[in-house]
Amino acid sequence: MVALQSLAGRLLVAMPGIGDPRFEHAVILVCAHGTDHAMGLRIDRPAPGVDLGAVLARLDLPATGATAGRPVLVGGPVERERGFVLHTDDWMVPGSSSPFGDGLALTATREALTAMTDPLSGPRRAVLLLGYAGWGEGQLEEELADNVWLTAEADLDLLFDGDFETKWTRALAGLGVDAARLSSQSGRA
Repeated sequence: MVALQSLAGRLLVAMPGIGDPRFEHAVILVCAHGTDHAMGLRIDRPAPGVDLGAVLARLDLPATGATAGRPVLVGGPVERERGFVLHTDDWMVPGSSSPFGDGLALTATREALTAMTDPLSGPRRAVLLLGYAGWGEGQLEEELADNVWLTAEADLDLLFDGDFETKWTRALAGLGVDAARLSSQSGRA
């Protein structure tokens, strides 16, 4: 039996014709990947009508002027009311932060939301995402075998920048793939 190589810390880039409108042109950061499940966050889709300032105000957390207009992303279709702070691992909460990949961590606490607004003691880079994408045992591996996703290295600029419209195209370009030349037909050779 071949050992599973974890994709945690890598990107999944949706192929054209994925067949699920929720994931058309999606770029997903895999946060956890094991033999029984996988979990990821979509990093290219702002939540309509929601910004970080509004979320902090709703939770009665301190906010600065810099939080107004700062986007909150739709991390995926599962548990869309649940928030996750994706951040660099220069800031961690022992027992609550889950490090993964190269210099990344995930924290789902109020403390992480407050830290996002503190440029002195908070993480260097951070974004709030609502919901996540999840796969059951063998499901992601099957989708990869069916050429539904390409995998790519995660780049901090791509993960945290605000140019959401071009993330899919840039993720493909990082693999040497021109998005204009991709076919929506998939299959196995």
